[in-house]
Amino acid sequence: MCYNVNMGKIFKKLILPLLVCGVLFGVTIAGSLNSASAMTLSEGAQAARCDECPENLFGDTGVFKTITNTVLYIVGVIAVIMLIIGGIKYVISGGDAKKVTDAKNTVLYAIIGLIIAFLAFAIVNFVITSLPSSTS
Repeated sequence: MCYNVNMGKIFKKLILPLLVCGVLFGVTIAGSLNSASAMTLSEGAQAARCDECPENLFGDTGVFKTITNTVLYIVGVIAVIMLIIGGIKYVISGGDAKKVTDAKNTVLYAIIGLIIAFLAFAIVNFVITSLPSSTS
């Protein structure tokens, strides 16, 4: 079956009224936003904070910094452990080409993991300390 669709009728009956309603709704919202006073980032975060939420989300002792530093610390420890395991595998490989290649790959990926963990630590701490801390 082939349906003959007249786009002009669809535009007039469906799309055009939706566009008109959207424009009118947008003008109404824009007018109410212009009348509201502008908030700073801290004021907006404070207004959106729930009653049970911690006071200090950002800053040196903030929740976000504590969580990200803990996760990145664990990733760094795992990368160092993998580096040690790769070194042990390399020493006990006995000259077998496949075992040497596996050990080198383990060491290489562990070093890449350490570099990524250090860079992520630096970036996260820079971003979190750049955000304003909420004060009550």
